[in-house]
Amino acid sequence: MARRASPTAGASSSPDNGRMETTYATTEPARTEVDALAGPTVLEFGTGWCGWCRAAQPLIAGAFASHPDVRHIKVEDGPGRPLGRSFRVKLWPTLVFLKDGQEVARVTRPSSLDELRDAMTKIA
Repeated sequence: MARRASPTAGASSSPDNGRMETTYATTEPARTEVDALAGPTVLEFGTGWCGWCRAAQPLIAGAFASHPDVRHIKVEDGPGRPLGRSFRVKLWPTLVFLKDGQEVARVTRPSSLDELRDAMTKIA
């Protein structure tokens, strides 16, 4: 059974544990849930089979290493997935940086740790 991507989910069953998610959740939260999130959150859209997504994981992990308080919601995206469409995701991975449910920054197909850290500082 697929695990639900709770807006407060962390890498384990403990909410807000400050660790980076490692698996794309196949069930996504509703946009209204995401818009209601308090504090800093990163939505990561992609898939487990995407080469760009896999290649970006060390950079993403590096950005989260210095920001353990940032919530990470990793959502499997694809055609017809409403959350990705509501954020107008076109390429994977796309990371949407939210503060109190509002988009503050976005990085698509990150190529450097600096661009992720810059986006992270805007929400943390």
